[in-house]
Amino acid sequence: MLEHLNRAMERIEEDLGACPGAAVDVAGLARTALTSEYHFRRMFSARAGMPLSEYVRRRRLTVAGAEVLSGERTLLEVAVRYGYASGEAFARAFRAMHGVGPGEARRAGAVLKSQPRMSFRLVIEGSSSMEYRIVEKPAFRIVGRRARVPLVHEGVNPAIAEFIRGLGRETVDRIATLSDGEPDGIVAVTEFFSDSREEGVELDYYHAVVAGADTVVADDLDVREVPAGTWAVFSSTGAFPKALQEMWRDVYTQWFPSNPYETRPGPEILRTRFPSEGEAEAQLWIQVQRSER
Repeated sequence: MLEHLNRAMERIEEDLGACPGAAVDVAGLARTALTSEYHFRRMFSARAGMPLSEYVRRRRLTVAGAEVLSGERTLLEVAVRYGYASGEAFARAFRAMHGVGPGEARRAGAVLKSQPRMSFRLVIEGSSSMEYRIVEKPAFRIVGRRARVPLVHEGVNPAIAEFIRGLGRETVDRIATLSDGEPDGIVAVTEFFSDSREEGVELDYYHAVVAGADTVVADDLDVREVPAGTWAVFSSTGAFPKALQEMWRDVYTQWFPSNPYETRPGPEILRTRFPSEGEAEAQLWIQVQRSER
């Protein structure tokens, strides 16, 4: 899979050289990587730490910076060549990337920033295997309290911690009584509304339970209806929260590229228990479908 992904990265460079201002052909890149467009975006973000669109923008402005400094074209010609509708739009994007405007960079011979070409390789750490199972699950409800929070890749997410503290014991206990399905008990549910998985992107977070589709719910609780479907369930044990965050990363960067499944849009469910201090046992539930690749 890495070979096909790197071919897609080479195609980005080829397209950038042939027509630097053209919109990125994500569907074509996904075909080159032998996967779906949706999964290609998710896989890229998980591996690269930034959305595909951001990487392409940075590469485009890196190459444009070299042309600005060369002086062979006017600044307006460079702007049009790289897909900007006006010199002003190009100048704003250029300044956001390089810290100086294109005119200033050309006059002063400024030092510009560069986004290196990216490629991917497999790094094997340790010898542990990933445990998973495939589950067909009927329609159910996620019931609890919801908050909008930023994504944090490493360490405790302070926004989530503050949100949970503010719920109060009585509310959490009341939510827990509605648990009526697998995974049981209080769970953490996240739902992304973009393909991006970069640090700081906003997502919906539920402190909730899995309940039956016909569960009666109080008006002060949030409900997310989830249709019937196929789920991949991953298990992990290790230091909290490092092991959980590494499991999330490995699912997208290792398991999906090696198995005939791709993700479906929707919530992701994490059930965590703490058998000892600093140690966590976790189950991660992700909606999947058979891949056509």
